[in-house]
Amino acid sequence: MSKLLDNSITIYEAIKNIQNGKYVMPAFQREYVWSSEQIEKLWDSILLDYPISNFLFWHIDDKNVTWDTYFCNFLNRVTFNNSKQSVNINFPINGINFEYTDIAILDGQQRLTSLYLSLIGDTYIKPKFSKKGGVEYVYKLFIELDQNKSENDEEDYNSKKYDIKFTTKGLIINSSTTQFEIRNILNEEFQNDNTREQAIENAIKDVPENSKDYARNILLKLYYKICVEKLIRYTEIQDMSQDDALEMFIRFNNGGKKLRKHEITMSILEVYWPNAREQFSILLSGDYEGFNTDLIIRTALMLYGDVTKTIINKSVADNLKNNWSDFKIAFKNMKIAFEKLNIDLKRFINDYTKLVPILYHIYNNPNTYEEDLDAIRVYLTRTIFFIYFRSGTPGKLQRLKNNINNNGMKISIDMLDAMSELQITESRIEDILNSEKGSRLVDEVLYFIGRDWIDPNKNYEQDHLHPESRFMEPKPFNISIDEWKKWYIIRNRLPNIQLLDEFENKSKNSQRLIDYCNNMNDEQKKEFSEHALIPQNTSLDIDNFGEFYEKRKNILKEKILELLK
Repeated sequence: MSKLLDNSITIYEAIKNIQNGKYVMPAFQREYVWSSEQIEKLWDSILLDYPISNFLFWHIDDKNVTWDTYFCNFLNRVTFNNSKQSVNINFPINGINFEYTDIAILDGQQRLTSLYLSLIGDTYIKPKFSKKGGVEYVYKLFIELDQNKSENDEEDYNSKKYDIKFTTKGLIINSSTTQFEIRNILNEEFQNDNTREQAIENAIKDVPENSKDYARNILLKLYYKICVEKLIRYTEIQDMSQDDALEMFIRFNNGGKKLRKHEITMSILEVYWPNAREQFSILLSGDYEGFNTDLIIRTALMLYGDVTKTIINKSVADNLKNNWSDFKIAFKNMKIAFEKLNIDLKRFINDYTKLVPILYHIYNNPNTYEEDLDAIRVYLTRTIFFIYFRSGTPGKLQRLKNNINNNGMKISIDMLDAMSELQITESRIEDILNSEKGSRLVDEVLYFIGRDWIDPNKNYEQDHLHPESRFMEPKPFNISIDEWKKWYIIRNRLPNIQLLDEFENKSKNSQRLIDYCNNMNDEQKKEFSEHALIPQNTSLDIDNFGEFYEKRKNILKEKILELLK
């Protein structure tokens, strides 16, 4: 059970702890993203007595981290571009020595890094149009001591109230002598109680008389804020594992540049496998262009770790790196399997979860997976048609993994029949047939039924066979009111819906079905009837809609059962 300890220290103590190596950051916190303007506003907030939020520290020792757990040292140098943004700098990765390192920062690394760079580190700026590796200028943080020179807009509530800014001006001869470099407050003459008063007078000697009190107050306040007041209020968590620390980091990572989980995962992976990102990019090109790294991560977790987790650990990372060739072969073989099944793999770019168990099967059966294509197709259609992954995805993936493991490392139809959520039932088939136009399910069912003729390079739209507009008109003379009301209710359901090429759909518009067919030649009519599953020997007039609907519903039911069995 983790323990929580609340405490506080001064900014000076915090930056000395960073300098001495006492504080580090977990390797998943790798990028410094603050701009120089954000640092200026941080210091403005400090001098305005605003709280700078709590920090979250993680106590580390040889009990809760291993020798091969990696951490990042704080940056001691940063370059800003012409827009004052830091130039995407990653923190250097290192192992740690518990003799002098015992704290990892879970929340607050951007603020602590900014304070450290302001007071101890080196900061630079690239001039506009500077090339990579070109000239950089020293960039220091100053505060203006002459109140008359303040450039701040007091009417703007979002502006700084003190004239604090990074500049190169204070480093140039004949520049302003009333600017004070903030880090100089750490000099011995300001730290010593016996010399501080004189040090302040020396610093403000060029300040006009009407601003001297203002300048003295600023420097005294700066000293107290950095060296006396305990502004770094933190909660220290003890006896917590790295996996729990990572989950906590994600929960607290809501400010600044918010990271998505796969970005954090990539940072962890690159600790154990430096060229992971490059290898992922190669795999996610060509046949897998458009997929993101989540497909790889989730598959790796299912193969080598705990699929209910969302973050990779060292063991999973090592297994992925060491088995990368076999992993890539599984992806290649899945593409082959989908081609043989006539299924467009790109349909799953935003729905990759369904592919993970297939990759798990193929990875474990690289030489025999083609014998199991029917089972793979049945798995895929059942999970889609029964909306298996609607919720609880990690737990459902784990159940599938357990069942595959207990079934000789294979997906089989018998295995699927034994899973209550994937069993074929009359009610589930009826739910599919009653699904309505516009739903994703209608799209999927009609795609799988028509995948042998659907062109993956065309866009298809859901279209009423008997146009919806006809049901807004008066009923046919020989149809009862009750029957017409029933037809109105079912007009949008699957038995009256087809997939039609978007250009054909625009051409068809709201034509009556019988007129649309009569405008075709015999060959066109035959192709349309086959693709749209038009019942044979059935009138296409609207007054025969009831019979048409039931016959087409039965055809669809047979086709759906063929896919599911």
